[in-house]
Amino acid sequence: MAATLMPNKSDATSSSTAAPGLSRRESQVMDILHRRTGATVAEIMADLPDPPTYSAVRSVLRILGEKELIKHREDGPRYIYYPAKPTETAREDILAHVVRTYFGDSPEQAVTALLRMSDVDLSEAEIKRLRNTIRRARQSGR
Repeated sequence: MAATLMPNKSDATSSSTAAPGLSRRESQVMDILHRRTGATVAEIMADLPDPPTYSAVRSVLRILGEKELIKHREDGPRYIYYPAKPTETAREDILAHVVRTYFGDSPEQAVTALLRMSDVDLSEAEIKRLRNTIRRARQSGR
């Protein structure tokens, strides 16, 4: 299972279920910023499929800023844009949305679907870590 919201550039063409309420381009930019943990406009453009103009990317960034989804810092003459929310928090929010929307709020159904995927091949070490995570969740009342 990938540790990023969008593992590679080719996936950027798909519609993101990870960002309800965002346009396709806004979702793509957010995915890039989470994957890179920050980027300039030029770096964002390099990662976008069929990239729009520099001005169009700046407009998307302005909108994301107005929605309080991103922040920026100055790095000399350029701005570095980064997600306002830590990627780990965003992952949890996105996964909760997917579980609620597509799996009837059932974590069991979501995990079962992940395990049924044909390309899932868990090592013994991964299975052991999953068992330990489930055990800790039970102990903490989840």
